[in-house]
Amino acid sequence: MKILRYGNTNTFYIPGTERGLLIDTDYAGMLPGFFRAVKEAGISTKDITYVLATHYHPDHIGILGDLQALGITLLLIDVQMDSVHFSDGIFSREKHLRFTPIDEKSAKVISCAESRGFLQSLGVAGEIIHTPSHSDDSVTVILDNGDCFAGDLEPHGYLAAYEENPGLEKDWNNIMSHHPKRIFYAHALSETL
Repeated sequence: MKILRYGNTNTFYIPGTERGLLIDTDYAGMLPGFFRAVKEAGISTKDITYVLATHYHPDHIGILGDLQALGITLLLIDVQMDSVHFSDGIFSREKHLRFTPIDEKSAKVISCAESRGFLQSLGVAGEIIHTPSHSDDSVTVILDNGDCFAGDLEPHGYLAAYEENPGLEKDWNNIMSHHPKRIFYAHALSETL
């Protein structure tokens, strides 16, 4: 696993034995920084077969369309379908960023229930679960080696501060039932359990 840092959102590259998966991107206009980060990590865009957004807020999907134009396939979870264009209006006001819209018609769409088999086809052992307490389209990737990629989910260590958020507690109970060892967040430091 490689962490790519080229803006405000951590991006994660998961190499499979067959193909590679990228989790999240950064804001629109960050493609040059992405190319630098990929080079510094010792990988190539040709190593990335699929890209998955943990959710469709602008700081996670800004260069998804650019990556699709490079031949990387968008992995879209069915619970995310209604949110794909959530950020289009934001980017339309920032024309200087040259946002490339996402083409969901060319995406590989799967359900969370299908995710283990799909990831296995990449040579990655794990699954994708729906964790909607941050946003309805939020998903978390949990690998069998204990690595967990939680996007913008409130950190597990802060759970006690959110007594009135049963959705967050439910998400963390679901995640913890998979026995993660390390939690990687999009904007916070990783957490070892």
